This record gives sequence, structure tokens and C-alpha cells, in this order.
Amino acid sequence: MNLNSLKPAEGSVKSRKRIGRGQGSGYGGTSTRGHKGAKSRSGYSRKIGFEGGQMPLQRRVPKFGFKNINRKEYQGINLDTLQTLVDNKKITDTVTVDILINAGVIGKNDMVKILGRGELKSKLNITVHKFTATAKEAIEALGGAVTTL
Repeated sequence: MNLNSLKPAEGSVKSRKRIGRGQGSGYGGTSTRGHKGAKSRSGYSRKIGFEGGQMPLQRRVPKFGFKNINRKEYQGINLDTLQTLVDNKKITDTVTVDILINAGVIGKNDMVKILGRGELKSKLNITVHKFTATAKEAIEALGGAVTTL
């Protein structure tokens, strides 16, 4: 062992800069932050989307359109989907929102609208939120009942 081969123990020497610890450290004074400006101050945090004072993208892009806050979203179920459920014996003669939730067709908070695509061969008594005119006709033509919630 020689003096030139001595090394400090593993992990005893920290390699990160310790800034703001006086002039003798080499990182005193402005503490690597430069002179003046927002970034040199304590408590600085950049806003999301800040572009150096240039008008940010979210303010440059035009806004248009209209969002109706009272809009009601309906989950559409077609007649052919109902017929498939009847064929798979998931529903019998009565269809309600609870039965559709248990069958996995809709979520528990969905409102249901029966749509007229496809052909229905079974007589069904359906109680849901809405119906299209063609769906209503097709259900009633087979002797089924239509009830709106």
C-alpha cells in the first residue's frame, strides 16, 4: 500500500454539488442560478405550457363550439342485440334496465334507448328510458309492450 493508492471508503464521498454554501465552495454567490430573472428567485415554478412569455398554445388556438351541460347520454341497444340476448337465454319475456345491467349490456349508471336496427322475433315487454319510432313499431307489431321510464 502506497500513499498514491489510497482511496476513500465506498460511499463516504458525495459527488453532488452543494450549492449556496459560501464563496469557498465555488458554488456561492448566485449559486449556479445566474443573475436576475424569475429562475434566479426562490419559489420559482414554471407554469404548465409556459413559452417564455410568448402567447401559449392553449391561448393562441381559437375556441369554438358549444357544450350543453344538460345533455343526456343514452346507451343505444338495437333490436338485433335484444334478439341475440333472447337466443342466448339471458333475457326471457321482460326487459328492464336491471336485467340489461345483469346481462352486461350496459353500465349501472347508463340510460337506455332502444334503436330499430335488425329484426326482433320474440314478444318482449320492454321498460327503458327511450325508444326510436321504428323500434317501438317493431316491438308492438309482435304484441310486445313498450313502457318509458
